[in-house]
This record gives sequence, structure tokens and C-alpha cells, in this order.
Amino acid sequence: MARFILRPRTQADTKTENHTRLSVAPRRQRGKMQMDTGKLALLLRRPRSREYCEALRRLDAGGAHLSPELLDKFMKIIEEEFPEIAIRGTLIGIVSRCYLGDPYEVHTLDLTGDIIEHYKRGESLPEYMEKARGLALHGNYAFVEVYENACRAISEDGSVAVIMDEA
Repeated sequence: MARFILRPRTQADTKTENHTRLSVAPRRQRGKMQMDTGKLALLLRRPRSREYCEALRRLDAGGAHLSPELLDKFMKIIEEEFPEIAIRGTLIGIVSRCYLGDPYEVHTLDLTGDIIEHYKRGESLPEYMEKARGLALHGNYAFVEVYENACRAISEDGSVAVIMDEA
């Protein structure tokens, strides 16, 4: 089983000068039904659509700066992938290898605030996303969805590998 080690955040970790940050106002959540954890786990286990995977692979296409319109389009695609789930209360964010080039290593899409950030090599991710960094850099996965108690590593073909956090 995977073991994730989180290091304490330092004051330098909280600075935003070293990476690009874009935020837009959160969109309204549509009314969606609450469901039991078993059904939710099954829904989150199903393969991801080609459109969803392609959209997330294009996060680097806009370079280090994405327009609010493009970010809004990405958020709509994510919400459409999970129509029966209040995804903003379930999915914390997404971590993926960054292809902008040196010195960037990974980027995150933080769903709690609609923020895309590109992180340089060695720069700390927010602690709840740091657990996905190694998986994102692994090479077998297109991106990693981060949840409170697990990561779901998504392959190029949309298949899902569930990596539960250790208790």
C-alpha cells in the first residue's frame, strides 16, 4: 500500500511569487442528491470519458496563465463528468505533470477555489495535494484526482486506479 509522507509547511511554502496562480469566483453548485459512500465509490471508480481526459491534458495549453473563460470551461467539463455527484464537495483537486518546461514540475487544479497553480521542482504543494505528486510524476498516469481519503490515478485510456490513504 502506498505511504505518503507530508512535511510541515514553512513560511516559504505559503508564498505565491514562485508559481502562477489564477482564481475565479466559484460557480454555483446545482442541487444534487446525497448518496451513500458505497455508491459514491462505485461512481468514482468508473472509467473517465475521453473528453474529460483530453480537457485535463490541455491544462498546460494556455501556458502559465489561463483566462477565466478557459478555466470556467474546464470546470464545466469536470462537473459534466460527474452529473450525479456534488463534485465540489467530493473532489478536492487534480494534480498532473506539468509540460510548461523547466523549472515547472506539476500543476494543480484546486476545486475548492477554482485555482490552477504551476509548481516548480521541489516546491511544496498544499498538504492535501502533496500526496498525489509522486503518482502524477510516475508516468503511467495522465493525472491524479485527489479526495480526502484517497487518490484516483487516471490513465491515458481513462481507467482508474484507487489508492487509499493509510489510516
